[in-house]
Amino acid sequence: MSNIHLKTAFGYMRRAPFQAAAAVFVLSLTFFVATLVSILAYSSSQLLSYFESRPQVIAFLKDGTSDTQVGDLQHKLAANSIIKDIKYVSKEEALSIYKKATSDNPLLGQLVSPSIFPASLEFSVTDLSFAQNIIDEVKGESIVDSVGFTAAVGGESNLNDVVSRLKTITTYVRLGGIMFTGVLTLASFVVLLITITMRMATRREEIEILNLIGATKSFIRSPIMLEAIIYAAVGVFVGWILAFIAVLYSAPTLVSYFGEIPILPRDTPGILSVFGIILGAELLGGMILAVSGSLLAISRVRKTR
Repeated sequence: MSNIHLKTAFGYMRRAPFQAAAAVFVLSLTFFVATLVSILAYSSSQLLSYFESRPQVIAFLKDGTSDTQVGDLQHKLAANSIIKDIKYVSKEEALSIYKKATSDNPLLGQLVSPSIFPASLEFSVTDLSFAQNIIDEVKGESIVDSVGFTAAVGGESNLNDVVSRLKTITTYVRLGGIMFTGVLTLASFVVLLITITMRMATRREEIEILNLIGATKSFIRSPIMLEAIIYAAVGVFVGWILAFIAVLYSAPTLVSYFGEIPILPRDTPGILSVFGIILGAELLGGMILAVSGSLLAISRVRKTR
């Protein structure tokens, strides 16, 4: 029975190839954009998570600070569960870091000595929302001269501004992508609705005959629903494959630009798993779109009759 319905559905598509092509094109465009928006949402989440978990707080120590005082402060910081990756940087190590940063101009490294660089304690926080409180506490230590951080975005004066700016950017990116995808999804639904309605209208006499000979409602509407499902499945795969190719093509440039920030998985299984989840979600969404559109079209035609 299913073979008969499939043959009937493909027969309808061959009779009106331009309608079929239009439906597949709009659905492919919709799911192409949906895939890119999903990847953009994933990458923005990774970017936000990176900055939330990887700010490097630097506590510059006053000259004359003893090793005992440094050790006491390290133990105090280590006891805080929010703080992690505590590292002591001596004056000599600070000079070495400076020379590496200015390696393209060796003269700059020769003009300085370790004495001008303050020793420091560097650490990260597990949650960026608590970082400002930690900084304020560290500033109150008697051996700390000043405190800085390495997660500045646009010249903000504190870490609360950093996370606020990042969350605002991420929210706008996601909302913009969701709205654009929603508009295309609505357009796809309308195209499916029109296509199926026209298909039902051209089959009016055939449907009347099937009703007269006792055909069930499911037998009559199955080819129509299968046709809509075929459109959706083809649209999902075409849009997903095009987006997959586009992301793979641009991935080396993006990974190189963002450096150590993992906006995309670096390994093949990782990126395949991300795209696999997106494909599964889009197939489910496509089936829902196809079934709901075809059922609505069938009910509208019946009401018209």
